[in-house]
Amino acid sequence: MNAPASPHNLRKPLSAEFIDALRAVFGERLSTADAVREQHGRDESPYPPMPPDAVVFVKTTDEVALVVSLCACHRVPLIPYGVGSSLEGHLLALQGGVSVDLSQMNRVLAINPEDLTVTVQAGVTRKQLNQEIRDTGFFFPIDPGADATIGGMTATGASGTNAVRYGTMRENVLALQVVTGEGKIVRTARRAKKSSAGYDLTRLFVGSEGTLGVITELTLRVYPQPEAVSAASCSFPTVEDAVQTTIATIQMGIPIARCELLDALTVKAVNVRDKLGLPEMPLLLFEFHGSAAGVSEQAAMVEEIAREHGAAAFEWATRPEDRTRLWEARHNAYFACLQLKPGCRSFTTDVCVPISRLAECIAETIRDTEQSSLPAPILGHVGDGNFHCAILADPSKPEELVEAERLNELIVARALAMDGTCTGEHGVGMHKMKFLRQEHGDDALELMARIKRSFDPLDILNPGKVVRV
Repeated sequence: MNAPASPHNLRKPLSAEFIDALRAVFGERLSTADAVREQHGRDESPYPPMPPDAVVFVKTTDEVALVVSLCACHRVPLIPYGVGSSLEGHLLALQGGVSVDLSQMNRVLAINPEDLTVTVQAGVTRKQLNQEIRDTGFFFPIDPGADATIGGMTATGASGTNAVRYGTMRENVLALQVVTGEGKIVRTARRAKKSSAGYDLTRLFVGSEGTLGVITELTLRVYPQPEAVSAASCSFPTVEDAVQTTIATIQMGIPIARCELLDALTVKAVNVRDKLGLPEMPLLLFEFHGSAAGVSEQAAMVEEIAREHGAAAFEWATRPEDRTRLWEARHNAYFACLQLKPGCRSFTTDVCVPISRLAECIAETIRDTEQSSLPAPILGHVGDGNFHCAILADPSKPEELVEAERLNELIVARALAMDGTCTGEHGVGMHKMKFLRQEHGDDALELMARIKRSFDPLDILNPGKVVRV
């Protein structure tokens, strides 16, 4: 995949005055070294690297505000950076500029177990957060495959395997502290569980991908660790059987915590990478949270549904180490799939459709992939209608890139035709921008552009992403 066409990849060299102003404040925390810039200009998308001109490592909200103010004064683009795990080109420096690395803003600021909330800096990662609150008896459930930062997860509207029960970032962020494009520090809400006071700025920033402001602090919902947890895996003759099991489970109101699909090719990949012995057939992974009696009842009901849809085996994983191994394999499935075609990059779709259309959507997608020359394993959070197709292409072969994009467009068009969305959790970045008009229409897209201009009048915040101004 080539870089976007001019003018979005035109660069204006940073002035010596601007660099000197940054260096006077940040010293060695300002880097223009090639290796550092290269790291901050690459993500997990199929795009080639697009490094920024400089990288600033910030430690406080005030420092972020200072960088934004300097960038506004000098008309310099600015891109927030967490750990670089985005999949749609979110952090690539199309116009050069400054990458603001928030990884050193990694403190858990407050834990309020009585209110079921925590407040963290944007650079805290999801695993770090759960490690630090483990002894309180609570956990934060949103778990994208990568150990992403909480700020990055919020900026992209991330989701994960627990979304079917606990929701996505959009439902679990209560309040934010954000630096706007004019260098102003804004709090979007208080810690109260609900509010009717004015526009919902919090939800506006969730999923904004750094284009409306730089998120620096977050207040999140946390949940009591369940009394009992049980996991199960079951194999099916076809993907459609597995998906129909999921649909029946959801429609019966069984409160499963996780429901994940892996097709046979994905199972083969995780078997090799994680040395598992799973049958190389379409697979569902379930997890149940609750009381011991409740978990047992839920699992028995799901097992009965699965057998009605031809499940070949229903294996239990009740020991914590067995569950961990199973879910680690699921979380690493993306990297396992990459090993199916060494040297490839993945065009990773993440469409989401109403649950009633999921089986049809996946079945038609499988027909498309079977007719393609590229391997395209399918996996996803089918409990909420979201699935991924990892289309594996060699970036050195233009014909494979064209075929990967053709498949991706077919999958997205089908999802939209079924009243779904082009992205359930990865975000828009650069790659999904062309689908927004199909999904939302001209008037809605213009409204988004007006919001962008209002929050970032100079268009310096992650320019060229989500909507063009």
